[in-house]
Amino acid sequence: MIKCKQATQMLSEKLDRTLSAKEKINLTMHTAICTPCRQFGKQMETIRELSKSYTKAKKPDEK
Repeated sequence: MIKCKQATQMLSEKLDRTLSAKEKINLTMHTAICTPCRQFGKQMETIRELSKSYTKAKKPDEK
């Protein structure tokens, strides 16, 4: 079983690359029992979506 530090690292990396099958299984098992890591993953996804929507809404000539 992976530890929270490893899980949060994988949750972050998951946004930028495809995790291996082993990583996915380990992460799924960990987040199934660890509420703080599960919440961290949701927060990371929310931040990413907000960032994407902000950059799409921002006009090129605005700072």
